[in-house]
Amino acid sequence: MAEVITDKADGGYTPVLITSGGLATGFVVLALFDLDLLSALVSRGAGAASSLFGAFWQVLLLGTFLVSIVIAVSRAGQARLGGLAEPEMSSFKWIAIIMCTLLAGGGVFWAAAEPMSHFISPPPLYEVEGGTARAAVVAMSQSFMHWGFLAWAILGSLTAIVMMRLHYEQGLPLQPRTLLYPVFGERVMHGWAGVLVDSACVISVIAGTVGPIGFLGLQVAHGLSELLGTPNNFFMQLLIIIGLITVYTVSAISGITRGIQLLSTINICLAVGLMLYILLVGPTAFIFDTYLHAFGEFLHNFIPMATYRGNTEWLSSWTVFFWGWFLGYGPMMAMFVARISRGRSIREVILVLSLIAPIITCFWFTIVGGTGIAFELGSPGVISVPFEKGSLPASLLAITAQLPMGTLISALFLVLTTIFVATTGDSMTYTISMVMTGHDNPATALRVFWGIMMGVLAAILVSIGAGGVTALQSFIVITAVPVSLILLPSLWCAPRIANELAREQGLIQP
Repeated sequence: MAEVITDKADGGYTPVLITSGGLATGFVVLALFDLDLLSALVSRGAGAASSLFGAFWQVLLLGTFLVSIVIAVSRAGQARLGGLAEPEMSSFKWIAIIMCTLLAGGGVFWAAAEPMSHFISPPPLYEVEGGTARAAVVAMSQSFMHWGFLAWAILGSLTAIVMMRLHYEQGLPLQPRTLLYPVFGERVMHGWAGVLVDSACVISVIAGTVGPIGFLGLQVAHGLSELLGTPNNFFMQLLIIIGLITVYTVSAISGITRGIQLLSTINICLAVGLMLYILLVGPTAFIFDTYLHAFGEFLHNFIPMATYRGNTEWLSSWTVFFWGWFLGYGPMMAMFVARISRGRSIREVILVLSLIAPIITCFWFTIVGGTGIAFELGSPGVISVPFEKGSLPASLLAITAQLPMGTLISALFLVLTTIFVATTGDSMTYTISMVMTGHDNPATALRVFWGIMMGVLAAILVSIGAGGVTALQSFIVITAVPVSLILLPSLWCAPRIANELAREQGLIQP
């Protein structure tokens, strides 16, 4: 295997650190100085990004999924990645890390809230009356679109193929700029071009991770206040964030094969336990019936939903927002998937990311969100009223309150969400540190720095109110613009690289 080359031309990781850290700090300073001004600027920027790039993002995600499936079913899909003949970790641990890192905390709160939102107010593609049995199927189907095949495929299918080939077999640094090497060659690997590429990706991931960290502090404090009567104030939110920082930083320090793997395993076991409990004591028949019906609806309207452009205002609030969020994670997730997938075949990586993980995610959404819809159909207002009056966790707590031992189950869901966010925090802390060094074993001090930095940024934003975190989450859509252009070449580079690997490994004729 070729020796890993770090980027000496730009003075190591200092330029990327200064650029990305400076932009993140500037965002927080402006939020402290004038939150209204920041919110107005971010809102206008996000609106422009959605208007100008929304259609492009929809085509990019759809194209990425379709191309990845073609590669997986071809003979080139048998080629092994990363220069190893056997995987470094068991399939269970590998899938657990992927599920927990990519699904993250959004897979809990959004699983409860999004189906309920679409159930009350169906998507404009469908002419359906809200609050009906038909609306339930439509609501789940639309949720599957946002958290299913397209979302998962963009997070590391094609890009992981490119990254693993160029890093582990050609010695290029484990940095986002490497994804552009097949197009621009050495020009993007040295100097400020590479610095800007890496910095854009780091900023996007910081925005995508700091937001959920701060959001978790707000929402867990709200949940504890509802369940235990604890004060819902900044001090409690700060304690939650400090605890989260400690957990994910220690996990990131211990590395992929220890802390990150352990947290992911715990999280999967807890999630499976809660799934089985809801299936046992909840509306079991409704969950299975709705899953099958909604999944069929999802497949039947897959292309129309993926390419829908009829109501751009609705798209900006839902589909385009989610696509921007997931795109922002794309290059970093490609690096992370590359780091944990050595020895896997192209087919394994694509099938798990683009098919298996989405199918599991859709079932999880049906268990949580479908249960809420079942309770709402049986007793109108029991879930929708708390949802409309509250926020994302209000719908989750309203759902769990209807179950036997509701207080305990609600507390376990808060624990689950916390660990989900922690697994994203530790993996992104680790991955940002890899960007700074260009290899897959970054210095401990660097991991600690970024772990604490993201937590501090979240705490500062929380201190000025929920508006700071909301502004950062909207900023995600803006940061997705340059990142989406970085991901674009993988559409044609990944198939070429897959065929090269297959020829070298004797799977297809030269």
